[in-house]
Amino acid sequence: MATIKSFEDIEVWQKSREFLKEIYAISRNNLLAKDFILRDQIIRAAISINSNIAEGFERSGTREFIQFLSIAKGSAGELRSQLYIALDQGYIDEIKFQELIEMSTAISRMISGLIEYLRKSEIKGTKYR
Repeated sequence: MATIKSFEDIEVWQKSREFLKEIYAISRNNLLAKDFILRDQIIRAAISINSNIAEGFERSGTREFIQFLSIAKGSAGELRSQLYIALDQGYIDEIKFQELIEMSTAISRMISGLIEYLRKSEIKGTKYR
């Protein structure tokens, strides 16, 4: 694994940033834009993925980072569930739905991989030296 100096260097954070752009794009859809509750929940879940990766990294402790990564992974699952609602309500089409589900699933797998890497590594973070 390459040396990571900031959260911006983390590949899964970069992917979640791209995903967040896609989520904001669909939230401007006229139908979804009018469903304030669902739209806001979808955006919040996507922001949570991105933000928890960054916040966990900045905590400078491996155990805390893993905890925040777990929260980010949970938000990815929450968002997938909300995408099913958007599909069922006709706010997004099947093609966009599949694209977003695939992105979210890939991000979840990447987070899981990072968690496993951190659990097995000798890295403890600056708080635990």
